[in-house]
Amino acid sequence: MNPAGAAAPPGGTVHVVLPDGVDDPANPSGGNRYDRRVCDGLAAAGWTVREHPVAGGATDGLAAALAALPADALVLVDGLVALEAAELVAACRPVVLAHMVFGDADPGLAPAEQTVLGAATAVVTTSSWCRRRLIERYGLPPARVHTATPGVDAAAPVPGSPAGNRLLCLAAVAPHKGQDILLGALTGLADRDWRCRCVGPTDRDPRFVRLLREAAAPLADRFALVGPQTGAALDRTWAATDLLVLPTRGESYGMVVTEALARGIPVLATEVQGLPEALGRAPDGSLPGLLVPPADPAALAAALRRWLTEPDLRADLRRAALARRGTLTGWDRTTAALGGVLASLIADRPPADR
Repeated sequence: MNPAGAAAPPGGTVHVVLPDGVDDPANPSGGNRYDRRVCDGLAAAGWTVREHPVAGGATDGLAAALAALPADALVLVDGLVALEAAELVAACRPVVLAHMVFGDADPGLAPAEQTVLGAATAVVTTSSWCRRRLIERYGLPPARVHTATPGVDAAAPVPGSPAGNRLLCLAAVAPHKGQDILLGALTGLADRDWRCRCVGPTDRDPRFVRLLREAAAPLADRFALVGPQTGAALDRTWAATDLLVLPTRGESYGMVVTEALARGIPVLATEVQGLPEALGRAPDGSLPGLLVPPADPAALAAALRRWLTEPDLRADLRRAALARRGTLTGWDRTTAALGGVLASLIADRPPADR
């Protein structure tokens, strides 16, 4: 893994407003992991980090948290929390951490997102795609919108099995993650030998999970929803994985992609939004995986069939994934990017306000 750049110089105190339960092991998500890693990284780099967790939907709690901040506070707010009370958040002129474009996923959220981002002192996105999309959708000044790409922890490479038939989908079980598309593709591959584990929270959309379980009943011994995993349990799952499959309908980045590549595991994903950016390329220009159109079970099934039936393809993709592994950067690079934005804002303040 490449060494990260030097961390930005500490600039004082930053107040971080983030979702309550960000450390809950039963509710893992890329956004939660990102928030935790940058908070810890900023503290390690010399910042004084004051965290203000806010429960989802608790507008009163958010209002109280914001009211308690010093008038000249440097505030970093998670974009999801900010939408709970857009006008209140906008009045603080915060730095907004934008994990995704919420107005694309739910047009009803676009006015609140416009309010928050339009008033932000700066916006930090988790991918170049997300930065471009926010500028395009909301007409934000490009100089105020920055990118701090997620890092990834170093991990031991996974050699993979000869058959390559151990499939993993690591994502919350919900419509936008596309497990129904994956099941549709695998149903058409019943003649092949494969096992697929869907690892992730199953409480986001109970109706979707119920319908998925019913549809998967004929493949119950091969297609399993195993719930969320963290720590040693997740490490064991990675060690028994040949291919990460991410059939999502939309993804601003996709941290799970680089987590697979850090282990030399190829990725089959949809060519949508920030996913090609996360997948990247090996130094020789080769793709460390396969990309297919979103919401297309036939295209996904064709790619899976190729993976399962073409040993040379598996070997090529594994070589590319191992090579891409060497280009990944750690979370200290992410912290340096975010810390640089925060430090520049402090430097621009009048001396009496620093």
